Amino acid sequence: MNEKSNKKMSNSRQNPFLPALNGIFTTFRGERNFRIHVVAALAVVGLATWLNVTYTEWRWIIGCIAIVLITELLNTAVEALVDLVSPDYHPLAKKAKDAAAGAVLIAAVFSAIIGCVIFCPKLWSLFFG
Repeated sequence: MNEKSNKKMSNSRQNPFLPALNGIFTTFRGERNFRIHVVAALAVVGLATWLNVTYTEWRWIIGCIAIVLITELLNTAVEALVDLVSPDYHPLAKKAKDAAAGAVLIAAVFSAIIGCVIFCPKLWSLFFG
């Protein structure tokens, strides 16, 4: 094992959150879709604060944000791993990447539906009520 690997292992033993935070920040810097989801999450939090959503609605909102960001992180991990082990095109590599992207799509659509259920009635009554 080289010195760099030993240093990484030593750092992760000292603070086990560092590799996780590094993964989040690396994904934020390198993945456009992750940044889009983070900006959307911040906009949703701002809108929810402005509309004074209920405690139960907050739980749904936070859960949806978490699900989307988690699936985006997992999608990035799957893509990186597939690229590492299969740099050339392979149908199974495509299948893995497509499935991971599909998980993100399902999470995003689910979250959008929940967002409409929570926000549409409030916005409707605010502007037209």
